[in-house]
Amino acid sequence: MSDAFVVCSGLSFSWPDDTPVFDDLSFTVPPGRTGLVAPNGAGKSTLLKLIAGELRPTRGSVSVSGSLGYLPQSLPLDARLTVAEVLGVAPVIKALDAVESGDVSEEHFTVIGDDWDIEERTRAQLDRLGLAGLALDRDLGTLSGGQVVSLGLAAQLLKRPDVLLLDEPTNNLDIDARHKLHDVLGDFTGCLLLVSHDRALLDRMERIAELDRGRLRTYGGDFTAYEEAVRAEQEVAEKNVRSAEQELKREKREMQQARERAERRASNAARNLKNAGLPRIFAGNMKRGAQESAGRAGQLHASRAEEAKARLDEAGRALRDEQRLSLDLPDTVVPAGRTLFLGARLQVRHGERALFAGDGIDLSIRGPERIALTGPNGVGKSTLLRLINGDIEGETGEITRADGRIAHLSQRLDLLDLDRTVADNFAAFASHRSEAERMNLLARFLFRGARAHLPVGALSGGERLRATLACVLCAEPAPHLLLLDEPTNNLDLVGTEQLESALGAYQGAFVVVSHDERFLKEVGVNRWLRLADGTLTESSAPEV
Repeated sequence: MSDAFVVCSGLSFSWPDDTPVFDDLSFTVPPGRTGLVAPNGAGKSTLLKLIAGELRPTRGSVSVSGSLGYLPQSLPLDARLTVAEVLGVAPVIKALDAVESGDVSEEHFTVIGDDWDIEERTRAQLDRLGLAGLALDRDLGTLSGGQVVSLGLAAQLLKRPDVLLLDEPTNNLDIDARHKLHDVLGDFTGCLLLVSHDRALLDRMERIAELDRGRLRTYGGDFTAYEEAVRAEQEVAEKNVRSAEQELKREKREMQQARERAERRASNAARNLKNAGLPRIFAGNMKRGAQESAGRAGQLHASRAEEAKARLDEAGRALRDEQRLSLDLPDTVVPAGRTLFLGARLQVRHGERALFAGDGIDLSIRGPERIALTGPNGVGKSTLLRLINGDIEGETGEITRADGRIAHLSQRLDLLDLDRTVADNFAAFASHRSEAERMNLLARFLFRGARAHLPVGALSGGERLRATLACVLCAEPAPHLLLLDEPTNNLDLVGTEQLESALGAYQGAFVVVSHDERFLKEVGVNRWLRLADGTLTESSAPEV
């Protein structure tokens, strides 16, 4: 392993409108594999850009030992570029071709340098990332999104960087490509800092760095170990909060009891002094003494109550704001074995082109099956979901559907009116429910108070998915079959866990297209289908 590392000292950064992102952030990324996690919007991508030098900090410094490779989340590449140009090897290959053709100009040797084996190294790197056979003169515009991501990573690895920064590298990758990426990064011996919501990939890290409330905290071990550590911390924090709450109640109770005792003593003393017939000046001095004594006792108890309140506040700050869904969806129950979709010789044609092989495919879905639809990118998984839902042109075959009981959540999440509020959209789907019941249900989906009255267009990706699920799952009639197309795309780890909770409460059948194997395991998939080369086959669950 190399000794490369990253050091950030007193790092501060604000956007041009003075919105702060970091303030006096200091940390070190040591050699080895580090996963960086945080909710969406916390500044993970911004931090990588600061380390990569694409953004300049307002204050503080960034130090990177050795050469740097950086793969951003969005690759700003020209579709007219060739594979060789994206990889940065086009000039060297051109010079090598010239030398092999007999042109021994000095400029060619200068371009080649020590890279006489560049073509072999390039091919080996492409092969490792699942891009075997990809022509170096092929245009970028002809590649899939997943191929472009893998190509971008290959370009960085060919530089042999000491420090490698990766921002969501599994975006758009199918399961096979993800496995190849896992293996490649497992062999990387430099300093790797990875931003990802892919828990299977994070489980291959040596440490997890958590960015929370502007501070970076590192946990040793993989993501599973991080989850266990956070869970243990949360249990301790909850215990401390309960203890502090009890202490505050006790101090308040004792303060009230002391006040009542002082008032009774003062009242009794006043009666006794009056009955004793003492001189007025002497009686006044005794009364003031009693009041001062009661005041000192009251201040002591008030001080103790304030200290208990401070301890409660401190204990509360250690608690994480865990927004968990608590759902009960009895209307989604579907009897076991009920046919929800039955299709024979299913086919989709675009002109003369048929999507599926031969005469088509056969598919049956019965309640309450939990089906994962897997396969390489571009084979027609999204099209098959649309066919099941009955909203695609060019379909043929013998089809029986549970009409009115199927809901399709596409990658675009386009079921809701973006200009209307969450509450208004929900009312349109669940008009049979009273307003009070609707607001109570929205609260269960974490849309409370003002959040329920925000326009859907103003929501984050995770919030929009939650709003869509609320509308669909609480509709009349409730769906017996859900069709979900890459639902974890653009979700942070919290959003993914909330989706898992919702699907855990859902009691109907679903078909989900996803390349996130951990997600598929968590939602209890019990049937696996694979679509490849125009053929739909039953498959076994992968080992996660």
